[in-house]
Parts: sequence; structure tokens; C-alpha cells
Amino acid sequence: MLAHFFIRIERNLVNIMVSVELFTPEAPVKRQLELLAPAKNADYGIEAIRHGADAVYIGGPAFGARHNAGNSVEDIARLAEFAHRYHAQVFVALNTILMDNEIEKAQKLIWELYEAGVDALIIQDMGVLQLDLPPIALHASTQTDNRSPEKTVFLEQVGFSQVVLARELNIPQIRDIAASTKMKLEFFIHGALCVSYSGLCNLSHAYSNRSANRGECSQMCRLPCNLTTRDGDVLAENQHLLSLKDNNQTDNLEALINAGISSFKIEGRLKDITYLKNVTAHYRQQLDAIIAKRNDLESISHGRCEFNFTPDPDKSFNRGKTDYFVNERTEAIEHFSSPKFIGEKIGRISQVGKDFIKIDTKESGKDIQFNNGDGLCYFVEHYETQRLSDDKLSGLRVNRADGNTLFLTEVPKDLKVGVMMFRNFDHKFEATLNKDSASRKIAVDMQFFDTDDGVGLTITDVHNISATVTLACDKAPANDQAKTADNLKKQLGKLGSSDFVLNKINLQTEQMWFLPASMVNELRRDAVSALMAARVAAYQRPERWVHDKTARFPQKALSFLSNVANEKAKSFYEQHGVIQIEDTYEKNTVLHDAPLMVTKHCLRYSFNLCPKEVEGIKAEPMFLDVGKDKLKLVFDCYKCEMMIVGSNQLVKQQ
Repeated sequence: MLAHFFIRIERNLVNIMVSVELFTPEAPVKRQLELLAPAKNADYGIEAIRHGADAVYIGGPAFGARHNAGNSVEDIARLAEFAHRYHAQVFVALNTILMDNEIEKAQKLIWELYEAGVDALIIQDMGVLQLDLPPIALHASTQTDNRSPEKTVFLEQVGFSQVVLARELNIPQIRDIAASTKMKLEFFIHGALCVSYSGLCNLSHAYSNRSANRGECSQMCRLPCNLTTRDGDVLAENQHLLSLKDNNQTDNLEALINAGISSFKIEGRLKDITYLKNVTAHYRQQLDAIIAKRNDLESISHGRCEFNFTPDPDKSFNRGKTDYFVNERTEAIEHFSSPKFIGEKIGRISQVGKDFIKIDTKESGKDIQFNNGDGLCYFVEHYETQRLSDDKLSGLRVNRADGNTLFLTEVPKDLKVGVMMFRNFDHKFEATLNKDSASRKIAVDMQFFDTDDGVGLTITDVHNISATVTLACDKAPANDQAKTADNLKKQLGKLGSSDFVLNKINLQTEQMWFLPASMVNELRRDAVSALMAARVAAYQRPERWVHDKTARFPQKALSFLSNVANEKAKSFYEQHGVIQIEDTYEKNTVLHDAPLMVTKHCLRYSFNLCPKEVEGIKAEPMFLDVGKDKLKLVFDCYKCEMMIVGSNQLVKQQ
């Protein structure tokens, strides 16, 4: 049995009736997957949805973990209005820790965001749960350090409906968490990797007064540094030892689905529009291919995307790719040579001329097509040390391309035969993406029929949402029945720039009537408008889950690493059984040496000095020299973690 509701709109002689089928109990319940894309601003968010995102996450006017990616409530409302046309969702990242003097402002902003149509908030600070909140869904940010079933169960109990898992988890760990909760599990599948467990890094605050927990990370981990042993032996010089490759889970998507992940998150709220379009389209195609071969999955939003380019994430900003720890610890997750975008390997120089170079592309394994304006880069190798230095990463622009012969304005002196070249700017590809590069359409069927005083048109989309329009008119038989039927189908099928694409038309009139084209066009336009209105009316925002105030947090004591910054957060944890609570590191009350970063990336493992891998080696501390600063590395081999230990330089300077 179907439930319906109706909307009646009067416009001239046209009566519009909208029927929305809300529930079909006979239909099998499918698991819904969500491709979640970043949005620097509302326009980026709209493009993400056009390119296949089921949801987007965006920063509001304040309290977002990307300080330079804030947006007005009005712009977010515009994005939400567009997203809901496709039953896509908008999440706002309100995921910094809050100081006491910010609580009231945060509460006011949350209500404004809810009234603007936002579907969920991504939060880190548990003080938010003590506020007077609207019935908006809450998602636990990755900065709440979500690595265990116990933590996840607690988050579900206190009202979260979605949780962003730590990037460091492997498939069995994800599976264990999924078995413990009904929450939707979200996981980063692409983009930059923070070397620290999210929420457990105070390195930036300690040395620059720019807190990662406040959205102002200075990315000290991307700087070059030296690595020495306790005895002073130098293991590495001027390398980016804390800089990781970028996350790319293309090959693991179905394994992640089977483990329990339902939301697949792309990193990059500060990335450019071409990155957003390209990477979103890539994962849309990957997920669609998995959904197409299985009858237990579907996308959470509506519409199919078509692209006028071939998505290729290797062409957008990346530092190389790794699947990190999803398939347990592997070698080469780091990118010591450079934190910059090197691009795709295109081959080695086979000839150097006065104003040109020639590239042998065989080693690239691809059919490389060069373009005028391409950007290339290369390393100058230090043959005496057999290593690469970021200081020697050089770039050039192709003036004119003639096959594999590339003409340059000036040929650098260090370009020699045998040097490996990379392309980090594909001019043709970027030009395509800077134009309209995708469309998203919802398939519909049309039924044209007689009424007592005229004709009617019903449009039904593939999700069984319908709109019916009737038109009072005189009906005179057409002279040429077949031609009139063909013309009628053509006129009704002109859906143009609307959200819809025609699947089929069924003409059910007694015979073909003579109807002016203007009348048919009006009927079609009104039916399309009515269907859009019906779709918006049928969209339902997710509801907030209930906060169980009797739930118990899995720890009795919280160190400064738990990021408790305000009295509301403190009262939240006390309410849930925590006895001892330290202030967050940003309060500058930690006066002793302390873990400034906790990471699963291990430099002992990277340099083949892991006690678990090499017999007879002890996990003695090491040291990192970053500029004038010396940081101690402490290794917890039981947990397979590395800690960067240091003191708060801000306190020392006071």
C-alpha cells in the first residue's frame, strides 16, 4: 500500500496535482552508499554535486577546522537548496574546539545553519551536546579520535548518527567497529594524509601558536628535517620525514563496503575546482560500477552523472599515492623527497637540443599526449648520495608540443639525457575542467492522457515521485495522427537544462488532438516545475538521534590530548562518568615535555630499524632537527606508534 500527499497549484487554466509515493514496503531494503566531497564554497559544492557527490561538507562562518575555508550562512542555504533537488545532503564542519567565550556564538550559529537547511553538523567539541540545539543530525569528526568499538558505541549513545573513523584503521578493525554500532561509518578515501592521528597533534600550537584543533595548522610536518640517533649518527638530512603520500583507496572501495563503510570521504576543502571535479567524478564512476553489479547497494542521492572528460586522479594535486594502513602496514607510505605535486610520470629525456627536449614515454606505461602549455617538473639527482632533494625540484613550461618533442623558451642547463620527467599540469585536461564538465539528470517517464475537459500530463521519476498537470482546452482531432504523435513526443521530451532526462513517453489519449505547440510547452514546463516541487517536498532531512545521558565514557581520566577546552565539554564528560579531566593543550598549562604528536607512521620502520622486523635492535629514542628546533622521537612498539615529544615553546617564551 502506498502513502500519498498532494499539492495543488493554480496557474491560468492549468491544474497541477503532485503525488509523492513515500513508502513502498514491497521494495527490498538496500544499503545506501554516500560519496562525500569537500566544498571550499557554495559554488564548489554545487559542482561537486553535479559531478556525483551524494553529500558535501563545507565550513561555516566560524569554528571550522580549515580556517581559510569559511562561508556565509546565506551561501550555505543556497548550496542546501541546490543539493536537496537531488536529495543530496550538506554537512557543515563545526569541528574546532571552543573556548568558553565562544559557546554562545556557536549555539546561535547552529540554529542559523539549521534554519538554512543544513542536514548535519560535523563536530569535535563535546560541549556542543550540552547546548540548546535544534533537531539537527550530529556527526563525530575524525578529530574525536575514533579508533575503537568502545568509543564508537559511546558516540552512538550520546546522539551521533555518523562517525568519521580514523584514517589509520585497517579492514579488520573497521569490521569490528561496524559490528558494534548502527551509526553510518565514514572513512577518508582520497587526499592529503595528516601524519598524526587526527586530534592528537599539538606540534603546530607549541611552535607557532597556530592550533590544528582551532583550524590553523601551520603544517610543520611538511618541512624538511634531519634524523639522528641517540648516539648522534645522522640517518637522513634535509628530507621531509613527516610528509606522507596522499590517500588513494580506489582499489579498496568494495573491501571497505564489505567491512561496513557507507560514507566515502574525499579530503580537500582548500583544493582547487579542477581537483574537486576530477576526483569526485573518479570515485562516482568507481562506486557506480560496484553498485551496478550488486543488488544490495544504492546511492543515497538521486540522479546519474555524465562527464565530458575521463576522470584521472593522477592528474590532480597529489604527493604520490598510498592506501595507508587499510591493508596493514606497508612500505613507502611516506613521501620524503617533496611535499609538492610532482605529477604523473611521463618518461625520460632521450634528447636535448638548443630549444627542445625529446621524451621517451615507454617507462610511463601510458599513452602520453603532450599539449602546448603543459607544466613539467624533474629532480636533479645527487649521484654521490643517491637521494633526491626537494631543493633540487625544478619546473618548466612547454612552449609548443610536437608529438614527444617539446619546445621550450629556454632549456635549463641541468636537463640531461636520462632525467625522469613528470607532468604536474596537463593544460588540455585543466582547460576542460575549468568549463562545464558534467551534467546530472534524473530519469523520468511521461504519461499524456485525456481528461473530461482537456488533457493531462504525469511525470514520474525513477524514485516514484510524480507530478500531474491538467489543462482545460478544446479538443479537435488532428488531421495527421502519426505525425501529430511524433511532434507531441518531441515537444514533451524537450527537457533541456532541467534536472530531468526522458526515459519514455506513453500517449494514452483517445486519439491525437490538435494542440498548439505553445500549449504543449506550457503543459510540459508546468509539469516539470511541479515535479521539482514534489521532489523538494518529498525530501526529508535526517533526524537527530537521542542523547542518552546515562551512557558511560570508556575512560575515567582524560589527558590534555582529549582537547577539553570549555566548561560545557567538561560537564559533558563528568556527566558521563569521567573523574579526572586535564585542560586542552591550547590553555598552555602543560609545562613539561609531552607528546606533541602521536602517529602510526614510524621512522624506525622507514629506515629498517624496527625491533619487530630486525633482530637485536632496541627501540631507543631518536631525534628530529626541524630548523633550529630539536624534537625527541619515542617509540611505543606494543601499540606500533611513534610520539614526537617536546615542550611548549610559547610557555618558554613567556
